[in-house]
Amino acid sequence: MDSLSSSISIPIVIIPLYGTEELSQKIEYYLKETYNTEQCHVINSNIIRFSTGDAKAVLEQTVRGADVYILMDVGNCYCSYQMYSQTVNMSPDEHFQNLKRTISAIGGKAYRVNVISPLLYASRQDRRISRESLDCAIALRELENIGVKNIMAFDVHDNRVANAVPYMGFDDLFPIYQVIKAVKRNYEDLTFDEEHSLFISPDLGGTNRNFKYTSELGLDMGIFYKRRSRTHMTDGHYTVDVHKYIGPHVRNKDIFIVDDMICSGTTMLDVAKYCKTQGARRVFAISTFALFTDGIQEFDAAYEQGILDAVFVTNASYRRDEVRKAPWYREVDITKYIAIYIYSVNTGKSISKLLDPHAKIHALLHISAPQQHN
Repeated sequence: MDSLSSSISIPIVIIPLYGTEELSQKIEYYLKETYNTEQCHVINSNIIRFSTGDAKAVLEQTVRGADVYILMDVGNCYCSYQMYSQTVNMSPDEHFQNLKRTISAIGGKAYRVNVISPLLYASRQDRRISRESLDCAIALRELENIGVKNIMAFDVHDNRVANAVPYMGFDDLFPIYQVIKAVKRNYEDLTFDEEHSLFISPDLGGTNRNFKYTSELGLDMGIFYKRRSRTHMTDGHYTVDVHKYIGPHVRNKDIFIVDDMICSGTTMLDVAKYCKTQGARRVFAISTFALFTDGIQEFDAAYEQGILDAVFVTNASYRRDEVRKAPWYREVDITKYIAIYIYSVNTGKSISKLLDPHAKIHALLHISAPQQHN
């Protein structure tokens, strides 16, 4: 941790777009508390809508010469606006459009423009399989072309999308330390060893994500093999034909199912049900983004039936009230993590320790670190 005497090199301005106001306030608080500086403040970007739905961004104050960090939450579909006298909920596309409007309002006057989009816009469309668009790459190129110098996201679906913008800073942060800290705070009796704990990836795509935990904690990992239909699609997704478990036994173990996001949550619940039928002690779900696009009824039922003990979710994206009040919900706070990231970028310091929290995890769990960590 940097000392309190460390000074911010250039004034920091945080601009929260719709749905990130609470996040920005906490980040500002941690910046001022941790680094004892007043050279950080929040400026709003007011999005003014015309009755036809067209809009413009207007900044409340000047940002000339400032290091600007724009916060965007494309997962917040509960932001709305009026168009033709009707209430319209904002889609990820409209959040992204507001981001570009705000950058246009800055007009090149800032020292540097950085974008913090914890849920990376269009990240689920990161590669071309057939005749289809490359939305994430196109969006990143747009941001680079209009002057964005750095973009930060959490747990990117496939961070190889950074190849689309090789001359722009691209930081993919992963909140492994924050998750483990929240898990231990809520369940002090947990023991992270091969006899008592097991991490399971719900599909092959999440293997690397789960491997981050198992390599740090010295645990085994199981994998669910999921084969999707290449012809039959439902609600924008190819249906699952095969979902099969491969790995160590789960009996009498605490199971951790880790994924980047919960949409419908069907896959995660299928894994939880399998583990319980095989004699798992407790089952915990961990997700960086929990969107619950089909509601939380199935998760409520799984909790009541003892299938699922808790769901750990970061506050990197909007969680509606029914989610935050659910008995199985456990929050993982990542705002201080973002504040440290902003400070590091602003002062030109390395973020290597943020990307590899090995020492902090071992200190938290009182584990003797090995002589060499790869």
